[in-house]
Amino acid sequence: MYKILTKLYKIKGGMVVNSGTTSSGSQSLFLRGVTSIACGVWHSIALRADGTVWTWGHNADGQLGDGTFEQRSAPVKVKGLTDAIAIAGRIWHTLALRSDGTVWAWGHNGDGQLGDGTTINRPAPVRVAGLNAITSVVGGREHAVALRADGTVWAWGSSEFHQLGDGTETEKLTPVQVRGLTAVTAITGGGWHTIALRADGTLWAWGNNEFGQLGDGTVDEHFYPVQVKNMFGVVAVSGGREHTIVLKADGTVWGWGRNDAGQLGDGSTKDRLDPVQVADLSGVSAIAKARNHTLALKNDGTVWAWGKNDVGQLGNGSLEDSLTPVQVEKLTGVTAIAGGGWHSLALRADGTVWSWGSNNNGQLGNGTNLDSKVPVQCIAGNDPQAGGNCCN
Repeated sequence: MYKILTKLYKIKGGMVVNSGTTSSGSQSLFLRGVTSIACGVWHSIALRADGTVWTWGHNADGQLGDGTFEQRSAPVKVKGLTDAIAIAGRIWHTLALRSDGTVWAWGHNGDGQLGDGTTINRPAPVRVAGLNAITSVVGGREHAVALRADGTVWAWGSSEFHQLGDGTETEKLTPVQVRGLTAVTAITGGGWHTIALRADGTLWAWGNNEFGQLGDGTVDEHFYPVQVKNMFGVVAVSGGREHTIVLKADGTVWGWGRNDAGQLGDGSTKDRLDPVQVADLSGVSAIAKARNHTLALKNDGTVWAWGKNDVGQLGNGSLEDSLTPVQVEKLTGVTAIAGGGWHSLALRADGTVWSWGSNNNGQLGNGTNLDSKVPVQCIAGNDPQAGGNCCN
């Protein structure tokens, strides 16, 4: 049996600096084989090529899915979940899509956001009721949303701000269909709002609109989907807590909604009711929301960030907010990005995961609780179900 991995950490300046092997010579110290990443506000999620899901960080509500409520500063394997093909996280809950088209959820369930018909917190995955043929799943602050293969959208959990799109303010413990919305190709959940991209490149949004995050030129809350103004040719969308970011086919990035920390990247701190272009940014292939900062991945494999930076979440070695994009330091060959509350993740082409920003709950996954202003590498995790470490 392998020795416990935590005995092998060599920490310097908040980073694991020894990249050697275990005493058996067969295990790497770093998390590898990852194909997808996601973030909750204080926790992080990774999907490996073998269909297993790994989590680390805050776990007071069971959002790590390892069957406990213990905080983790290194990855742990989600209990009893196999054949996962997609992952998502939000403030206190986590979601996974399996290859059979079913959705599974765990963590906080006070508003029914796990979709299992109860309001009981779950420290291990439970199946979302009544869903099949799902192609995508996302989380909002206290709700969740799924896209079916037929282009319809389904939502569950809190509807306090009409973020479920069913015309009511009543929480739903199981999924309900969003009204009047078809031919959808992508979805995202904001804090209390939801956004959908249709096949014709138009964007539709509903729910809370206090800061103009719905992009319809008003601050009016909407029970049902409304079209985002003057926004066409969209290929990706990501919803922050109270702002929305989109990527257009021409590689430019646009945003609207709350902008108090410069998270829209237009060089100002003025909230925007209509879309504005992120300054000095082109050639972008992917985007990611966070609470009040934003990330972009360029075609050259570099990562850029803007907005709040009080704990280093922009990854440029400083603690100063930035109203326009700055490059994340010492990070190349990136294929995917994700944003949490005050931390950020990147996945490199070699299957390794890198993180920066707040680490008060171990969400950087480097075996410490020290914040980092530059990327640090996520270490390998422990699989208590298998009696040893893994992720080599």
